[in-house]
Parts: sequence; C-alpha cells; structure tokens
Amino acid sequence: MYKANVLIIDDEPDLVELLKYNLAKEGYKVEFAFNGFDGLRASEVFKPDLLILDIMLPDINGYEVCKRIKRTANFSAVPVIFLSAKQEEVDKVLGFESGAEDYITKPFSVAELLARVRTILKRVPPANVIENIKVEKISDGFGFKNITINVLKHSVMVKDAEIKLSPIEFKLLIFLMTYAGDVFSREKLLDNVWGSDSFVEPRTVDVHIRRLRSNIEIDESIKFIETIRGVGYKFIDEKI
Repeated sequence: MYKANVLIIDDEPDLVELLKYNLAKEGYKVEFAFNGFDGLRASEVFKPDLLILDIMLPDINGYEVCKRIKRTANFSAVPVIFLSAKQEEVDKVLGFESGAEDYITKPFSVAELLARVRTILKRVPPANVIENIKVEKISDGFGFKNITINVLKHSVMVKDAEIKLSPIEFKLLIFLMTYAGDVFSREKLLDNVWGSDSFVEPRTVDVHIRRLRSNIEIDESIKFIETIRGVGYKFIDEKI
C-alpha cells in the first residue's frame, strides 16, 4: 500500500530527527531540509505529498516558502502543516493566508501531529495514488455564473482563467456549491469539509473563506459567497 512522501523543513536537527523517526515508524517516506531554499529544491526532487514547515528559518521564512510552493503548478495542491513556536493569532492567520492547511504550535504532542497528518491525507490522497485511480462514468463538473469546476481534473475556471486552489479551498467550494443557497455555520463547515475528527479552530474557516473569495471573485460585479452575519456562510444560488 502506498504511503505518502512527507517533507520536513525545520532548522532544529533534534526536532527533525524526532519527526523523521515517528513518521517513518508510521510508514511514511520522509525527507528533510534545514532551510527554506534547500526545502524548495528538495520538493522538486522528492515530490512531497505533505509538507511540515517551520516559520523561523535561517534564510527565507516559512510563510514565503509556503507561498512559493502554492504558486508552483506541480505542488499547488500539496497540503502544508506549519509547526512553529509562534503562537499569536496573527501568526496563525498569516500561516493560513499563505496557503497552509493546518497550524501546530511548539511545544507539541507527536501523537497529535501524526493524527493531523493522517486526517489531512485522508482528505487529500497522495499524488501517486490519484494518478493510479481509474475512473469510469464521471461527470465533467458543474458551474454557477462564470465559474465552472471539473472535479476529475481538480480544476476551477472563472471566466476563461484557471484558478489554483488548495485542497481545502477546492473541497470547500464544491461543498458550498453543492448546497447553494443553504447557510452553514463555521462548525458545520468544519465537520463537512475538514472532517469531524479535525483539530482546526473555527476561526480557520474565516481565513479559508476569505482566501477562496479572493481567488474566485475576480470580477467585482459578481459575488459567489455571502456572509450571513452571526450565522455563517452560503454560496449565492443564482444560476445562469
């Protein structure tokens, strides 16, 4: 059975060894780098399915590494977990806004980290697994207004432009579009998109909604997602 490739980018050798040991014990293939530039080069060779990333690196910071990974066509869908000693809310928000799927603060529980890795990889199957899946009789996709989704190709088009979304953003968009017109609280979105066994804070939903909006609402005259004050969010159900 295929196990995911996990790339660790952190400048603490002892911590890297601890992560390598525990991830390898779970069956994952593990590679590592001690700075951002080496991590970016390692990603080209190792082709990770998941990235564990520190923020305070000796060259470029983790936010910038995450942004560069997400801007790279081959790795834009690779989920990123920040593992950092920075514990302020603003640090977490910056982490999610740079493209991360999760954020864990140091000191941390190894068991919790492994649980979060498993949870994310359940939602985002490793690339090698996806490439080998044979799909029959699948719909090309669906759309509203000037946005269309091809589920099989994991692609989103707004007008004539292809939009790159993270795995969570893609799943969030599909869920909201599937139930267009229905209003969902943060807690309901966490259960249905992140999964009921996730460890993500409700505030994370706001960050991902904001990021999703910035990606798909490129035409200011057309809005897709509406905030229902004090309740949650809904996809505006006006078809064309």
